Amino acid sequence: MTAAPVLALSSAPSAHRPRRSVRGRQLWWLGAVVVIWATSLVVLAVWVAGGEVQSLLAGRADALNSVGRAAGLASANLLFSQVLLMARVPLFERGFGRDGITRMHRIVGFWSFALFIAHIGLQILGYAAQAGIDPVAQAWQFVWDYPGMLLATAGTGLLLLVVVTSVRKARKRLRYESWHLLHLYGYLGVGLAIPHMLWTGADFTGSPAATVYWWAMWGGTAATVIVFRLGLPLARSLRHGIRVRAVERDGQSGVSVRMTGRRLDALKARGGQFFVWRFLDGAGWTRGHPFSLATDPANGELVISARFVGDGTQRLAALRPGTRVLIEGPYGTMTADERRGGHLLMIGAGAGVAPLVAMLEEADWAPGEATLIVRDHTAADALRAEAIDRLVRERGLRHAPLPGRRALTTSSWLPTSHAQWAGADLIRYVSPRPADTDVFLCGPPSWMDAVRADLRRAGVPAERVHLEAFTV
Repeated sequence: MTAAPVLALSSAPSAHRPRRSVRGRQLWWLGAVVVIWATSLVVLAVWVAGGEVQSLLAGRADALNSVGRAAGLASANLLFSQVLLMARVPLFERGFGRDGITRMHRIVGFWSFALFIAHIGLQILGYAAQAGIDPVAQAWQFVWDYPGMLLATAGTGLLLLVVVTSVRKARKRLRYESWHLLHLYGYLGVGLAIPHMLWTGADFTGSPAATVYWWAMWGGTAATVIVFRLGLPLARSLRHGIRVRAVERDGQSGVSVRMTGRRLDALKARGGQFFVWRFLDGAGWTRGHPFSLATDPANGELVISARFVGDGTQRLAALRPGTRVLIEGPYGTMTADERRGGHLLMIGAGAGVAPLVAMLEEADWAPGEATLIVRDHTAADALRAEAIDRLVRERGLRHAPLPGRRALTTSSWLPTSHAQWAGADLIRYVSPRPADTDVFLCGPPSWMDAVRADLRRAGVPAERVHLEAFTV
């Protein structure tokens, strides 16, 4: 155990005072849940009012068509929820948090597509049974003879493209920029797939009220995308006039970009939050990249730090001072407000240390009350080294750098130099009162999963482990 970091523990009382009540977060969550369930219940009501229960009980072709319509309605409603979740609507951002939305987006997306495929198959079989024709012939009739079905077929192809490229193995083979561009075709796929329900769907053609609701729901969803993904970000960007001030090397394989602008305090950004950034430096500027703030925004500038891992991050190093910047955000709920008091333990890997440093700069904590554990492949790769040294020197941060290759043990988040340690023991070593510890995590998903497993073993309550992802 000689390789373990020797840290002086402190029991100094916390000076932290949360700025946002837990009750406020719960109210946002309740509002978001009510919206999701309300739309689901309306869809169920539309299906029942259309006489589908009687059709289901009739059996044979009627039953196939009834179940097929149910699958189609459920799929469309999930598509609605998926688009709404990713529209950056404050209700869902504050209620579910970016990490929760990311998980829901993946689950909802795959279930929606599965139900969509079931809807197509069941409707083909049901209509073919009623007409007494071959299912292949019925499918051909659907595409060419029914209003809106040709558009729906094109939309299905686009949605299939999005689903296939979102599978983890396929996504790893794509550059982030290429995957993100392909993912945007999902919006077009939804737009093409929905109209046929209003033109040919029995549950809508016989109910003006259901038709009005359906158009209003999708019109409102389109409006949220336009407002929160396009209008509001553009207005904020023009208002604050953000430009690159300086580009600096950060560690051996990273870069920091410092930006200034007008009235940045009006953004109300917090350490730990992130923006989607677009730098107007030439072709390809439309591709947005999510980067967390790397320093407390109250310092009067916006700073991001990133590792060189793709075209987007490599491009940061070539930015010139004065380059205009478009922003979306701030997003995320992983801020110092989540802290409940007691010891503050920050654990980050690679570029994940940046938002943790920003939170440490902003949060109130006494000397010796906060610990930062940092994982890197090599010591030279460490980001935000100067900022961390300043926190150690001026505020009494306990810093434990753990560079090296990952250990081939149960606690795989540790380096090989600490392979003899059980991860839970190391956590209890740096934080002897795990039940009174707030832990903030940021790093690769698989790495964070390994840390969370050891946090559970160490006795850290699940509600005091805070993490957030902003990829889908």
